[in-house]
Amino acid sequence: MADQSKQSCDHLAIDADVRDDVRARLRSIRGHVDGVLRMLERDDVYCVDALKQIKAINGALSKTGDQILRGHLKHHVVTAHERGDEDAIVAELMDVLKYR
Repeated sequence: MADQSKQSCDHLAIDADVRDDVRARLRSIRGHVDGVLRMLERDDVYCVDALKQIKAINGALSKTGDQILRGHLKHHVVTAHERGDEDAIVAELMDVLKYR
């Protein structure tokens, strides 16, 4: 039974408004990355300006990751006991948190 519950848990669980916000953030991030690429094609761009843009991109990616993690915690982690897959969820989170 845990396998069936786990299968129903294998999806990107984000509320619709959060999903829209994440999409908008990622589009904005893509624009900033394109901007940095354009900066690198020019000789008159100051290094610090490029670094500031990269820092902004990192911050935006971090916030986006936080939103997705919040959805995962809300929809998957808090219900792990009911599904009987606590160990799998803990292992999964430990793996994800290595990169945060």
